Parts: sequence; C-alpha cells; structure tokens
Amino acid sequence: MKNMIVRALTGVVFLAVMIGGILHSPASFGVLFTVITAFSVWEFTGIMNMRADVDVNRFITTVAGSCLFVAFFGYAAGIPGGVLLFMPWLLSMIYLLVAELYLRRESPLNNWAYAMMAQIYVALPFALLSLVEFIKLNGASAPGTAVGSVGAWLVLAIYVFLWTNDTGAYCVGSLLGRHKLFPRVSPGKSWEGSIGGGLLTVGVALLIAFLGPKSQTDGAAAATLGLSALQWVGFALTVVVFGTWGDLIESLLKRQMGIKDSGNILPGHGGMLDRFDSSLLAIPAAVVYLYMAVLL
Repeated sequence: MKNMIVRALTGVVFLAVMIGGILHSPASFGVLFTVITAFSVWEFTGIMNMRADVDVNRFITTVAGSCLFVAFFGYAAGIPGGVLLFMPWLLSMIYLLVAELYLRRESPLNNWAYAMMAQIYVALPFALLSLVEFIKLNGASAPGTAVGSVGAWLVLAIYVFLWTNDTGAYCVGSLLGRHKLFPRVSPGKSWEGSIGGGLLTVGVALLIAFLGPKSQTDGAAAATLGLSALQWVGFALTVVVFGTWGDLIESLLKRQMGIKDSGNILPGHGGMLDRFDSSLLAIPAAVVYLYMAVLL
C-alpha cells in the first residue's frame, strides 16, 4: 500500500512538472529537458560502466549531452550566432577522444563507443525536441497564444500519445493479453495490449483533431495546430509504433545488463531512462513525420 501511494504521488508530481515545463514557456521547456537529458545520460553511462571492460567518463559525457540539447535549442530558437552553441559539445567530444590517449585504460575503444552512443541514443532524441518546439506547421498559429506555443502543444502531444499507449496497452493486455509481443525481451507485453494501446491513442488523436484549437493555414481549411485529422492519426501511429520499439530496446538493454531499473531517481517508477525509454525512438520518428507534414 505504501509503495502504491509513493508511486501515485511521484506520478502526479511527474505529470505536473512535465506539463507545466512544456507549456509554460520555451525557456521552461529548455530547462526541463536539459535536466532530463543530463540525468538520462548520467544513468546510461552508469549502466554501461557496470561492464568490466568499460570506463566512460560520466561527467564529461553528461556535460556533452547537455550541451548538445542546449545547442539544438539555441539553433532552433533562432538565437543570433546559435550555431556557436555547438562548440562546447564539439570540444567535449574531442576531449573524450583525446583523453583516452593518455589515460591508458584497458579498452579505450569501448569507452569511445559508449560515450558516442550516449550522445546518439540518449542526448540526440531530446535535442531533436527543440525542432518540434519551434516548428512552423504551414504557417499555423494557435489563436490567442504566444509564438512557439504551437510547437509546445505538439511536444506535449508526443508524450500524451506515449502515456496513452502505455496505459491502454497495460489495461487491455492485463484483461485480454494472450499472444506475446516480444517474449525474448519483454515477456509481459502482448499483441492484444499493443493493439489496444494503439487504438486508444488513435482515439485521443481524433479527439484532439476535432476538439482542439483551430488555426487558419495559408488559405487552407482550418486545422488543429496545423494538422488535419488524418495527419493527427498518422502522428499518433508514428509515436505508438516507434515508442513501442523504444521501450523494447531499453528492455533489451536492461536484460543484457541484468538489471530491473535504470536508476531510482523517481520513487516507485525507477530511473529517468525508465520513464523516457519510449520517447528515445518516438521523438526522432515524430520529427521526421512532422517535418514531412510541413513539406507536403
């Protein structure tokens, strides 16, 4: 009972911080995901360092990941000279490469590989969220809201889809789950749960499409935040499919390392990576999808 209360309280605080940080302002979005990126990279490198043949510099790798997010944020926000924000990240990566020449560690190649993986697998997806935060969808703007708020709502939509899919998959899978989705990696997941979560998420996407704030898009018919109902369905399905793969990938990582949780920073919920594993694949896929919607 006590664990359930702790889990529930943590969940409420987590949702409040996420929603508030995303919607309050671009600055709060930037601070929130810089912190999330830092903790996620720190956890990932800690897990990798559990291997006897790996000794990644956790501090510098975490600083580099945070710098990568800040660089993307500044560049996407159109800050003058924003491209210069990439310099600290580049210098951090150069340091991680050159340092192995002098440290005489047993497996420098492994250290390089996992330091780079931390940037690509963990930091880069969060950094790409800035491209959604400042996206301009066919000239769309939400009535009565500040510039950039359209992107903030789309960022939140990614997480709403992920949360809805997780909830639907758990509920439907618990009631009807018979056929295992990927037993080698995650025995608890079923095809029935996955399909149920996907259908529920599509339903939420349609509700957003028909009930959300409409915006005029360059002479075209009014759309919700620049996306038609069909595009919202495609957006939801993209997040669901790639989010499921992202979840399975982290499950494979933890199974390979013989651990249950990536950390314990969130009482009752495990680590930061446990909360954001799905988004590590869903975000890049969503960025590609949304920018294709801009072009088309």
